[in-house]
Amino acid sequence: MHPGVSTADLERISRDTIAEVNAISSFLGYQLPDHEPYPATICTSINDIVIHGIPDKSEVLQEGDIIGIDTAVSIDGYHGDNAYTFPVGDISLSAARLLNVTRSSLYDAIAEAKPGNRIGDISSKLQDGAESAGFSVLQNFSGHGIGRNLHEAPEVPCMGVAGRGLRLRPGMVLAIETMVNVGLSDVHILADGWSIATLDGTLSALFEHTVVILSDGPEILTGSSLWEI
Repeated sequence: MHPGVSTADLERISRDTIAEVNAISSFLGYQLPDHEPYPATICTSINDIVIHGIPDKSEVLQEGDIIGIDTAVSIDGYHGDNAYTFPVGDISLSAARLLNVTRSSLYDAIAEAKPGNRIGDISSKLQDGAESAGFSVLQNFSGHGIGRNLHEAPEVPCMGVAGRGLRLRPGMVLAIETMVNVGLSDVHILADGWSIATLDGTLSALFEHTVVILSDGPEILTGSSLWEI
């Protein structure tokens, strides 16, 4: 990820890659009530955009930006959902700390996705990881079950109480994600009807994995060497 690339360039790469592996985009044409169909295969959320940013040729990455890229595809009728927030060139120490805290809290939460635990055990790790660093998590958006449909029960909130909620069992597949803001958790919807931005203009980061719960614990289905950067 480097300065000078437009988010439309990233969308083109995404479409080409999805076609190469004979997958189907889960996002392109996705419909919500009172929304136009989503027009892209990825969400590109820069700096204060939390989620659902729409790729555009006029949106060009600048040195010091952070960009969250969220994508989902289906193969053989099953969906996978994954997101990562990238640094663009050299970023500030505060932005780097946001990325590190957000990613670490996701992995801490994934470790709780094991039989006998509850949804709240996952959610509390997401919340505690962010808030212990002085950040906030989104309250009205959440992870979710995933399988034949992109969004299935149960919801996996970014905040919760350990020991509460649905009990986890082997075979469940969850898209576990965390959305962390440097400032307040308050957000607003931009004029495009999709993009969600922090109300106070502070940075936000997003990380997400699709995880299956096995008898001996969680297995990440959307692993990538990108996560080791």
